[in-house]
Amino acid sequence: MTRLMNNPASPPGIVLGKTGSTPAIHLFDFDGTLADTRPIAHQILNEMSREFGFKELPLDQLDEARRMNTRQFISHLGISKWKVPSIARRGLQLLHDRIHLVEPVPGIPEVLATLHGRGERLAILTSNNQANVEAFLGRHGLLYFEFVSCSSKLFGKGREIRRILRREKLSPSEILYIGDETRDIEAAMETGLCMTAVTWGYNSPEALALLEPAYMISTPAELLTLGQSI
Repeated sequence: MTRLMNNPASPPGIVLGKTGSTPAIHLFDFDGTLADTRPIAHQILNEMSREFGFKELPLDQLDEARRMNTRQFISHLGISKWKVPSIARRGLQLLHDRIHLVEPVPGIPEVLATLHGRGERLAILTSNNQANVEAFLGRHGLLYFEFVSCSSKLFGKGREIRRILRREKLSPSEILYIGDETRDIEAAMETGLCMTAVTWGYNSPEALALLEPAYMISTPAELLTLGQSI
């Protein structure tokens, strides 16, 4: 990898700065990072638009939506802030009935197996729920994670990270956080974690790079060498 310092225009698959020590835990986001929930989430979103009265997201607007941060996306759909918790809960209920249709991101099972085989500690932090995550992991035989922490709020990952740090008796520098959304980067910045943004998920490389994560990668295989260079 080539290192570039604070360059928002940098392409995926490059290092964007910071170095430190080898992480004690690889902390993964779930949706879009490990599980390719995007097609089903898009379907569910449009179903809920009729139930909750917000705009549908046409297929030809998906690329534009990926360039928005979470708050911009909510505003684009015309969703009132006070409706967000109800919509999020309903979405997770609908996803539960279809979790058997969700596949891992290509390359992720092999990478997780390799990391686990090396003795790396793996964990998940998600705004999905425990039942959905455990059903997915069990179905695909991805039983490599020490724990799954769930944030009940869309923007509550920072609080959950602080709980993890206290519970596991870790400093922020000992966790490598891996996620695909701008709100993942915001949570990492809030809590001092080293952030690896992946470009295959819900947000575009351009949207992610604007927040200057420590690392940005374009393939799961890059995770196998990334942890050794932190």
